[in-house]
Amino acid sequence: KVRVRTPLGEIAPKLYSHDDLLTVNEVFCRKDYVAGQSIRTVVDFGSNIGISALYFLTRNKDARCYLYEPDRRNVARLQDNLVDFTGRYQLFENAVSYESGVLEFGIEATGRYGGIGLDTGDSIPVTCLEVNNVITDILKDSGTIDILKIDTEGVEIATVEALSPTLAKLINHIYLEASPKHKIHPDIFSQTQYGSICRLTNKNFLRR
Repeated sequence: KVRVRTPLGEIAPKLYSHDDLLTVNEVFCRKDYVAGQSIRTVVDFGSNIGISALYFLTRNKDARCYLYEPDRRNVARLQDNLVDFTGRYQLFENAVSYESGVLEFGIEATGRYGGIGLDTGDSIPVTCLEVNNVITDILKDSGTIDILKIDTEGVEIATVEALSPTLAKLINHIYLEASPKHKIHPDIFSQTQYGSICRLTNKNFLRR
């Protein structure tokens, strides 16, 4: 375990590899998915073992997360790491992308680099949900989404591009693990690159 200070006190997530330590550094130290202390609703595609969820859930006592993670090995570890936050998150054992159906999901030993259609030497069938359906269901409960974080090893850009403008306008921030060469939904978002993370910020949010 590694100890991390947060606005809600110290936490100690359980790590399973050096790659998990890299994730802790990216999320808590480098602040790849930077979040204000007033966030309420976060959606996380590719939740891995729950490190990013821990970051979001410890910004305040009211934040709620919708988590999507198709690799069952990661799911068990995520639930262990989030044991103190039961009731503040919903977990779905699904992938999310621009298409729906049963797809092949490449897996590897660390659980960090798996993804839809990736040739990792091993794969599992997963049920993939279409992004607009997922976001629509969440918005029925929340009205708006503060942060949509996407780390899905290859389909991030296509997933965000598939978002309908009507839904995209109700999301304040989108963080995707990608380096697009073009602007995504430029009428709705301002776009910056922070290392390997593309940050989209709703222009209406900037005006508030």
